[in-house]
Amino acid sequence: MKIVVFNPQSDFSNELQKKLSTLGTVVYTKDRGELPITKLLDLAKGADIIACDPDPLGGFEKGKEVLTKIMESLSNLKGVCLSTGSFDWVDLEYTKKRKLPVSNIPGYSTESVAEHTIAYLLGAMKRIFISDRRTAKGKYVLQQGLELKGKTLGIIGLGSIGRATALLAKKLGMKVIAYNRTKKTMKGVKIVTLNQLLKESDAISFHTTRKDTKQNMIGKIEFSKMKKGVFIINTTPDLQLINEKAMTDALKSGQVDTYIYERSDLSDAPFKNLENAIGFHFFGWYTKEALENLYNIWVDNIVALAKGKPQNRVV
Repeated sequence: MKIVVFNPQSDFSNELQKKLSTLGTVVYTKDRGELPITKLLDLAKGADIIACDPDPLGGFEKGKEVLTKIMESLSNLKGVCLSTGSFDWVDLEYTKKRKLPVSNIPGYSTESVAEHTIAYLLGAMKRIFISDRRTAKGKYVLQQGLELKGKTLGIIGLGSIGRATALLAKKLGMKVIAYNRTKKTMKGVKIVTLNQLLKESDAISFHTTRKDTKQNMIGKIEFSKMKKGVFIINTTPDLQLINEKAMTDALKSGQVDTYIYERSDLSDAPFKNLENAIGFHFFGWYTKEALENLYNIWVDNIVALAKGKPQNRVV
């Protein structure tokens, strides 16, 4: 059996490397850098299992097309094991047609990303990010911030990360309301409609997947329903979740005070030059504790697939 891991070998502990080596031939990438499709296809040649991180494929934005090309080249492929909780970057319709199981890594970075979200919220409302950037340019201007205590945080997507974020926000004295596509309850959190959430929130945080929502969930009409000067935090990889033209207009008009977002390619964001749009590469998941969880679950998923009993399936 040949297993191709689009991730450097050095990221796996010796114990986990040995565990994988018992399954057959294991091929790793040298680093996390993006590779040309020809190199990826050459590495994957003859693979029975692909263990895939999006970075060597060009990130979440390019991952779907590139991964599909790789899968199409492998007639004996048994399945795909992702290194992420997100699976929006996989063509699930294609994998369903070929009956290829796809496994993700649920819950490995719940606490890390929830803490990260609150850090972003503090950075935005306390004017930390914008003050830092102005100071670096020699253009510091004193700007009044806001306390989180007593403010309303609207959480869109009450999964594990959304719930963990809600708990942290409540400990800071925030009122938390939430919208979820399917019926969910959480002690101390008021479940509301999307329209209610947009109207009542001082800050909004997104914790959804494409499976949970629709393309352009937030557009011009939705922005018009929000409080003037709302803060928005978006750590999801789904670029179709928010209409970016409408977001640009909302930032320019002041309808949105600050937008903190993450994406693999920051260069193509239409609002990249706006001072109140602050972009980061994805790194909320990148903590010691989350990585230990990730690699243990990832290897367990690969082993389970190799034994014909795939686990943590999204397909």
